[in-house]
Amino acid sequence: MQDISKAKATTNATPRTDRDIFTRDLNGELVDMNDPEFDKIKEIILRTIELTHKLNSAHHSPESTRAIFSEIVGYEVDSSTWIIPPFYVDFGRNIKVGKNFFMNQSCTFMDRGGITIGDDVFIAPKVCLTTINHDFNPYNRKATFTKPIVIKDRVWIGINATICPGVTIGENSIIAAGSVVTKDVPPNVIVGGNPAKILKTL
Repeated sequence: MQDISKAKATTNATPRTDRDIFTRDLNGELVDMNDPEFDKIKEIILRTIELTHKLNSAHHSPESTRAIFSEIVGYEVDSSTWIIPPFYVDFGRNIKVGKNFFMNQSCTFMDRGGITIGDDVFIAPKVCLTTINHDFNPYNRKATFTKPIVIKDRVWIGINATICPGVTIGENSIIAAGSVVTKDVPPNVIVGGNPAKILKTL
């Protein structure tokens, strides 16, 4: 049997290059907390923790909530965006949202791999979107790798659903409450279950 303590990383990571850590992270390469550049990621994480505390610890008008959310993501979101706190996020700078985006309370975004959300998307309470995973090698669990999530126009994600790394959800589709979505969802369908499967075509 293979000595797992000597096993290589189980992802398709490539060796480190001269690219910065943010590029490597978004490209899905293994990023270790001991990486000499990791403090650059940590700095953003700590700032995001500060901003989410500000967002979640007091009452804000819709306009003020949108302004704080814009600080978290690093650009001014469209005035049609409506966020209901609390909102939880680990990084923030890799979230892109379109127009008429609505997100209900207690959602969690783990966005280091990139979360792209189209126009007219509705997200119910307690939805989790996570783009990050740990190395499968138990002796290298501090290392992480990412895969992006893409949610296309007019998607509705039901309460307490989880969208896993690397998933794309096609236009107009509905994710049923409590679903765990591990694979791409085509346009114009309803999916549900764990793992989510197509229940109906719209």
